[in-house]
Amino acid sequence: MRIRRLEPHEIALHRDIRLRALRDAPDSFGESAAEAEGRPASYWEELTRSVTEPGRYVMFLACDGVAVHGSTYGLRDPQDRYAGRVGGTWVAPLHRRQGIGKTLLQAAVVWARDQGLRRLRLWAPATNVAALLLYQQAGFADTGQRRALPTNAALEIVELECTLLG
Repeated sequence: MRIRRLEPHEIALHRDIRLRALRDAPDSFGESAAEAEGRPASYWEELTRSVTEPGRYVMFLACDGVAVHGSTYGLRDPQDRYAGRVGGTWVAPLHRRQGIGKTLLQAAVVWARDQGLRRLRLWAPATNVAALLLYQQAGFADTGQRRALPTNAALEIVELECTLLG
């Protein structure tokens, strides 16, 4: 499995991966597949540009040849110049529990350090034990912050944070 960055010309691939994730795990993300499917091409072009321009954000892909089996975003926090966010982490069902999520998180941590960030935060479903364990093993700890999942107010998400050293 190789980890690589999304390329600027891969707008259709970006859309496809995001929709796969949203369809597979509807209770894990802050938007629904229906919302994302309804977005115009210009939205996907701008989103792809934002995660491929140097110094902005990043999207990492876990690939086996041309097949993509997972992804995650590294995002700068607009309110805190020393903080970033990990978002949209997803691994295809047939490829889970093979270390792909851990490797994607490691790529996001390296990116964050290279950006001069001191901490990374993320939101995870409170009931997704496997995801919480993955994040905890990667050094993320519960901040105590909770809120409803935007796409399903009956579900709670928790904020986790990792301090980045050197």
